[in-house]
Amino acid sequence: MTKHYLLVYERARGELVAEREFEDGAEALSARFRVEREGEWEGRPLSDDVEVIVLGADSAQTLRRTHARYFMTIGEMAAGLHLP
Repeated sequence: MTKHYLLVYERARGELVAEREFEDGAEALSARFRVEREGEWEGRPLSDDVEVIVLGADSAQTLRRTHARYFMTIGEMAAGLHLP
């Protein structure tokens, strides 16, 4: 069974502001559009460089594997780079 995950990610800060799980995809999308319209999450103003998305996955563990960048710090992402 697919679950739906709302992620609010501030790109400039490399920070996952929020993660919420929904059983209903329409409810998840409504929450996404509300966050985008209001420009805040639970009273916290969001920057203009925010990414609000809804992703489907069978579990939170799968989501973390398939979309790991949302769950890593900037330092963790940089450590994973293999520069020549």
